[in-house]
Amino acid sequence: MHADIAEKRQELTALCRRYDVARLEVFGSAARDSGFDAARSDADFLVEFRADSTQPPLERFLGLAEALERLLGRPVDLVERRALEQSRNYLRRRSILRHATPVYG
Repeated sequence: MHADIAEKRQELTALCRRYDVARLEVFGSAARDSGFDAARSDADFLVEFRADSTQPPLERFLGLAEALERLLGRPVDLVERRALEQSRNYLRRRSILRHATPVYG
């Protein structure tokens, strides 16, 4: 995991609690720490929200995405884990799931 993300683990945990996240994982170059350009790269995250959340789903998703961007100071691609697991693109799905690194949960 790239140091920019690892250094903010406590803040990431607080965001996950605030937005009822059950699990947050980083993938892509930020997980591998290779090919990650601290000045230009975005951060890719898989998210799974708690099933018992009372927050509206859209507010939860967009709120978390915006909060992650503010915290990390870079664009964030947020993907729901369930959507990826149901993807017909098995090569992409398998690659992402194999290299996803837990951040929370």
